[in-house]
Amino acid sequence: RDIRGNDLPATVSATTDRRAALADADYVICTIRQGGLRAFATDIDIPLKYGIDQCVGDTICAGGIMYGQRGIATILDFCKDIKELAKPNALFLNYANPMAMLTWAANEYGGVNTVGLCHGVQGAQHQITSCVEHWAKREGMISGDEKVSHKEIDFVFSGINHQTWCVKATWRGIDLIPMMLDLFKAHPKFPETEKVRIDVLKRFGHYSTESNGHLSEYLPWYRKRLDQINNWIDMSTWINGETGGYLRVCTEGRNWFETDFPNWMTQEAPQFTPDKRSEEHGSYIIEGLETGRVYRGHFNIVNKGHIPNLPDGCIIEIPGYVDKNGLNMPVVGELPLACAATCNVSIRVQEMSVKAAVTGDALLLKQAMLHDPLTGAICDPEEVWQMTDEMLVAGEEWLPQYVASGAIDAAKVSLAKHEADGTRVKTMDGFQGMARLHTKTVEEMAAAQEEARANAQAADKGKMTTNA
Repeated sequence: RDIRGNDLPATVSATTDRRAALADADYVICTIRQGGLRAFATDIDIPLKYGIDQCVGDTICAGGIMYGQRGIATILDFCKDIKELAKPNALFLNYANPMAMLTWAANEYGGVNTVGLCHGVQGAQHQITSCVEHWAKREGMISGDEKVSHKEIDFVFSGINHQTWCVKATWRGIDLIPMMLDLFKAHPKFPETEKVRIDVLKRFGHYSTESNGHLSEYLPWYRKRLDQINNWIDMSTWINGETGGYLRVCTEGRNWFETDFPNWMTQEAPQFTPDKRSEEHGSYIIEGLETGRVYRGHFNIVNKGHIPNLPDGCIIEIPGYVDKNGLNMPVVGELPLACAATCNVSIRVQEMSVKAAVTGDALLLKQAMLHDPLTGAICDPEEVWQMTDEMLVAGEEWLPQYVASGAIDAAKVSLAKHEADGTRVKTMDGFQGMARLHTKTVEEMAAAQEEARANAQAADKGKMTTNA
């Protein structure tokens, strides 16, 4: 419908046969969520029993680590098929989370050239631009009806996915980095919605790209005491820190999509115009490689000295250029030490998690959980061990590597033994978190259909960018 409505020379072919889809492919785009929302619910609900209150659970922390175990098993199957069936040198563009873990596994263990793509940097660019615009108007540098575009600001972000730091921002020759904290404090909205990010900016001197809710669960400081979580979050939208917020909006969106989709097909096709183009990197990369039109973006790639004080071989997120000659990724240089230290902690968790997922090594998986910043701040080692066993058992149908290694059977035996001999750790059964909202039923969403439809249609559930 959309292609016909815009008179485009394109075709879309749908199939559930992955091998057929990959045959002779030049580009492969991955947006999977292995286990769907049923598995996602276990990533949130099981850690809650142990006092780990997550907003998203898709990067690190207990939920993100287990999400990676499911996804990596599938990504490696993708890679086998890509090498066998796709064009030589086919480019694998991965949008799926946990971004760094899956992209790491595909490159190192899958043997496929893989680039990870995210819109966290774009979201931060828009926020900083908004701060600059408000400041410039207050200072009389621009008129009240003028706008500042993010394209006017020279940005460099550097780090790892969801923990990328703004290390350069220049507007009209003005270095914005020393001003950044004051710019955010003076914004009419962000002091309420971005409390964690502004506190990190205050202490690190650099703004972190990912949302308030995301960032709060990657660090050991902001969600470790349940009675203080609400001091650091904002409930105006899920992405600012709501307990299980992403699970809620995804569940509501899925349920309404299944209900309302037939109605969508009776509507007029939306018009595809250049000013409405998404800011997601994928189409620009393909356009650059095919036409030679230069595109600059921030991409997730294997570190090969690009950030010298992060380990070679890990997945970093830095700016690069695309043209007909390929992806060109300049050396960015060292991160500020505190930023690098924070990234390095996450990288070691990612490294252990990836190796565990590839080998089905439950001990290494538990060690990754133990070293996770927020998990380790909340749980003692025995709680980590039993929680991981419980999550392995819950995810059995999506964890073939742990079935093959015998780890899931061992987890069942261990949990049963703890129950029998009274050594099961105390859990908070039924605990829903400190900031959890009700998941709306289809009937409740029907009372506000436009809102429900907007959520169901949104590819960018966090509305991180203006055009996406």
